[in-house]
Order: sequence, then structure tokens, then C-alpha cells
Amino acid sequence: MVLPWADAGIGVAATVALAAAAVAARALTVAAGAIAAIFGGVIVVTAGFPYLALLVLFVVAAVLATRYGLEEKQRRSVQEGVHGERGVSNVVAHILIPTAIAVSGALPGGPGPTETSVLFGSAIAFGAADTFASEFGVLESRAYSILGFRPVPAGTNGGVSALGTTWAATGAVTTAFVGFLIFAAFGRGLGGLVPWLVTVALAGFLACQVDSVVGELFENRGYLTKGGTNFVAMASAVGIGLLLWYGVTGLR
Repeated sequence: MVLPWADAGIGVAATVALAAAAVAARALTVAAGAIAAIFGGVIVVTAGFPYLALLVLFVVAAVLATRYGLEEKQRRSVQEGVHGERGVSNVVAHILIPTAIAVSGALPGGPGPTETSVLFGSAIAFGAADTFASEFGVLESRAYSILGFRPVPAGTNGGVSALGTTWAATGAVTTAFVGFLIFAAFGRGLGGLVPWLVTVALAGFLACQVDSVVGELFENRGYLTKGGTNFVAMASAVGIGLLLWYGVTGLR
């Protein structure tokens, strides 16, 4: 769907205002805020308000997680930016794929409303899982390599911990549940509560593990940046979501 002109204007204005508020709160750099406003505007115009609402809630949750224990993160030099703000690379890595999904759902021959919501939800669920795992898991004293299971410092690419994994699951499940409520409130058909929740939550959580594997294999060797790793993992969330929706659940 594409919003009517009046609704589109409201959606774009709201997106710009929210991005400006994030910059003012030092959650995003100015450049990152501008990019968020542009892509967020595209999302709300092409897909509608529930997509913007889920994206905004993810950003709010990410900011809160980033600010949690910030002084300790700064002491260890593992914080985002200088004051916990996120830059262009992080925003682009997390918003390109959701935007592409939103746009594809509005194109003739693109995925239907239910499939679009599943894929978008899977991408955002990964974002939440990855952010929660990183921001809370980094406060652990020790982590373990996801491939070699050797002890590594918390915050190491490819390092996982019980705390981080628990928060990854929390982020994915919470996003799936909240996303279902948002889409249902806007009258979007979702194909059933349990299949939608299971697909989105599992896709987000499993993609978070993909992020750790890619981080250890490629980011640690300099083949990918952090943003590149996030992009690859989010793409995997969409692929996993598709596989679960059409393969495991058998829904058409």
C-alpha cells in the first residue's frame, strides 16, 4: 500500500520530528539522523504507520539499551560512538533492508501484506536481538567464541555469553509480540498469532547468532566492517523468516 497524500505528509513529518529528537538526545549523529529521516519517510509512505511504529519502538529500545551502563562501557571503551550515539554505518546497516521490504510490498507482484509484515518483523527482530545482546552482553566479565568456545573479552566480535544470549532471545521475542500487536491493531492480517510469533522471533534470534559467526570469521579478519556484518546478518534474518514461514509452517 502507498499512503494517501495527507497521511503521507503526516507520516513524513512525524519521521523527521522523531529523527530530530534522536539527534537532540545524542542517540544519533546529525548525518545518521538525516539518513534515518529519509529512509523512515520512505517506509511510512510505502508501507504505512504500523511499520513506522515498530521501527520507532526498536529505536527507542536500542537507545535505552545503549545508555544502560554507559559509564562502565565507556570505562572499558566498548560504547557506541563517544556518548552512546550511533553513526551512519550503523543506521544504514539496520534500515536498508527494512526499507527494501517496505517498498517491495508496495510494488505490483511484490510480497503480500502478511509476507511483508513477516519479513519486516524478522529484520527488526534481528536488530533488537543484536542490539540487546551487544549492549547488555558487553557488561559480562567474560565471553566465549561462538566457533572455538575459547574465552574472549566481552565485546569481542564472535563472542557470546549467557547474558547476551538471554537478551538476544528477549529482544527477538519482545519484538515479535509487540509487532504482532501493532499490525493487528492496524487491521493487518497476519496469518495467525503462533506462526507469526514463532517465525519472527526465531528468525531474529538465529540471525543474531549468524551475526556472531560472520563477525568472528570476517569482521575480525578485516573483510567486513561492523555495519557490513550487521547487514549480512539482517539479510539472513529475512532469509530465515522466509524459510520458516513457507517451509516450516507450511503456510501459503
